[in-house]
Amino acid sequence: MNMTTTTPLTVADRCDRCGAQAYVRVTLPVGELLFCAHHSREHAAKYSEIAVEIQDETDRLLEEHGAGAGAAQH
Repeated sequence: MNMTTTTPLTVADRCDRCGAQAYVRVTLPVGELLFCAHHSREHAAKYSEIAVEIQDETDRLLEEHGAGAGAAQH
């Protein structure tokens, strides 16, 4: 499996499961899938077995939203 980076994902790239911003592109032998960080983790075991390439940009979440992004505010 190749782990090289291709064209960066943008805000226009949406998760195929829920429509949230995609941070992971999984290139398959035929086609590709886009996942948000949550669905990427949920399905990683399955797609890792068949992926030709995985482009993981989830590290951008900390850069863009900080360590407390999405946490409940008290």
